[in-house]
Amino acid sequence: MALYGASTEYVLHSLLWLVDHPGPVSSLDLAELQDIPAAFIAKQLPKLEKAGILAASEGLKGGYRLARPPAQISVLDVVDAAEGRKNLFNCQEIRGRCVLFDDTPPQWATKGVCSIHATMLRAEQAMREELARTSLADLAGSVRDKAPPAFLGEAQGWFDNRTQTRRTSRVRQRRNPDTV
Repeated sequence: MALYGASTEYVLHSLLWLVDHPGPVSSLDLAELQDIPAAFIAKQLPKLEKAGILAASEGLKGGYRLARPPAQISVLDVVDAAEGRKNLFNCQEIRGRCVLFDDTPPQWATKGVCSIHATMLRAEQAMREELARTSLADLAGSVRDKAPPAFLGEAQGWFDNRTQTRRTSRVRQRRNPDTV
């Protein structure tokens, strides 16, 4: 079982498109570009807006944009906003349930933090520290290093074309409401 699921992956990939895109992008365009469910993304992005990661604008040219510079948005910020704070491990205090203890475990068996739980807490802390240390700018830099130079321009052109297509469609609908 994965600790973080599709929500984290979809949201992080969507945010990477916003790092280099100057204007707002619709959730529908983000979903279509990545071939991910539009309804799913539409439910996730408001969580990021509420967390102060995204800013939304309405209207024909509306959509989402980053609310802060990408260097100031950590992966941990995004993960916690999308998934909620999750514990890596949920200790069941099995150490006190040994059948040899009858109904009451001896003090030595339950004294202090369970060593297994303590190990899991340290692992969770290390993971959260790494997620906090990595920013959207760091992730976007990795993508830029991999992608051919023309690719980001193609993506920008795709978004620009989508915005223009929506604008032209809207104007036609207003002029000829019966042709919808």
